[in-house]
Amino acid sequence: MVAPGSVTSRLGSVFPFLLVLVDLQYEGAECGVNADVDKHLELGKKLLAAGQLADALSQFHAAVDGDPDNYIAYYRRATVFLAMGKSKAALPDLTKVIELKMDFTAARLQRGHLLLKQGKLDEAEDDFKKVLKSNPSENEEKEAQSQLVKSDEMQRLRSQALDAFESSDFTAAITFLDKILEVCVWDAELRELRAECFIKEGEPRKAISDLKASSKLKNDNTEAFYKISTLYYELGDHELSLSEVRECLKLDQDHKRCFAHYKQVKKLNKLIESAEELIKDGRYTDAISKYESVMKTEPGVPEYTIRSKERICHCFSKDEKPVEAIRVCSEVLQVEPDNVNALKDRAEAYLIEEMYDEAIQDYETAQEHNENDQQIREGLEKAQRLLKQSQRRDYYKILGVKRNAKKQEIIKAYRKLAMQWHPDNFQNEEEKKKAEKKFIDIAAAKEVLSDPEMRKKFDDGEDPLDAESQQGGGGNPFHRSWNSWQGFNPFSSGGPFRFKFHFN
Repeated sequence: MVAPGSVTSRLGSVFPFLLVLVDLQYEGAECGVNADVDKHLELGKKLLAAGQLADALSQFHAAVDGDPDNYIAYYRRATVFLAMGKSKAALPDLTKVIELKMDFTAARLQRGHLLLKQGKLDEAEDDFKKVLKSNPSENEEKEAQSQLVKSDEMQRLRSQALDAFESSDFTAAITFLDKILEVCVWDAELRELRAECFIKEGEPRKAISDLKASSKLKNDNTEAFYKISTLYYELGDHELSLSEVRECLKLDQDHKRCFAHYKQVKKLNKLIESAEELIKDGRYTDAISKYESVMKTEPGVPEYTIRSKERICHCFSKDEKPVEAIRVCSEVLQVEPDNVNALKDRAEAYLIEEMYDEAIQDYETAQEHNENDQQIREGLEKAQRLLKQSQRRDYYKILGVKRNAKKQEIIKAYRKLAMQWHPDNFQNEEEKKKAEKKFIDIAAAKEVLSDPEMRKKFDDGEDPLDAESQQGGGGNPFHRSWNSWQGFNPFSSGGPFRFKFHFN
């Protein structure tokens, strides 16, 4: 009885016709082997049954070395190779078994099955036909006939796939190849053919998947590595492109196309890595220059142009250059309307420009595509607060400065306006009252914007001088009448308001 999950059970799931045959050959085969070889075979059998494949393999290696003409030793070693997923190693052993014992139908059936998986249909059919001519058991005959039918079907599908490819009907070719590769899973040539079809159909990632499989199925497959590298390069994935072209050069360091491509990818990769380091260091102008060089280095690949512009848009936004950020981000979004990074960066630029409705729209669009992004959620909430705030008192507008104005600009604007609107300048009672109100707003704006903590609150959409916007309510020490501002010196840097204006 075969235990579920055992090595023999797993092997039988791939080659069901062998479940009984393997045990029969183990128990019933008689070979003229010496005692040491017999000992290795018996111990290897027990280790295989226990799932200790590496140890079992060592025993069968020893058995083959001890008796190179012992077909059972080769057969059992092939069985271990198959259990380990090493079909390439199993095939020569099965061939050796057949050379030593031509009527060993279990080995021939097993080899035929492997050849069918490799897409070697003529060789597989030859094995199945010879099984039928060698007085097989009922199960062997049934299995050989079944595999022959399957092989004939694969021959027909292969012919149809090649005809479709030659006619440039790549969709039909893919359909045929899909069916073949369900059976001939180890056929490297057919995978490469399907990869070409995927490329023609504009599905490079599917092509990469087939080419990667081919690079493992076929030894020294430099062409597959080269194609994978170029496909990744065209997709804008320069790091994976570099990794794959290096694999090509490991196999053949003089490969001309791989070496030329390697130099191009390495140059581009170096520029991008340098640009990203500059962004980390906050050197946005230098980073922009690097990404402009990226676009000049590879103008023929649209992906690098759009990715470079995306990062330039980010740099302008972080460097608080909103006009430039909005322009470049918009160029990206014309090509990729759902680009979340560009939407976020343009939204931040809109906030600096006080274009709150536009910022909210960008954040909402970004949120539709990435609803779990905390940065988007916080940005949207901030934009909504700032929109609401803009409909009330805006300290930046009162002083006539941008939201990204430096402290020196704020103080300069304040002094100019305080001088202009000081109530002592006005004699008419109505004008004086208007000036008092204006002066209070100017002083309040300076109070908030020159204090980093208060300014941050205001930038986040909260008015630190508005009692209603303060949590917990209560009175506000910053609400002052004109009398409380008298004696205030607008040319001081803060502190007690001791001085009164005297104008010439």
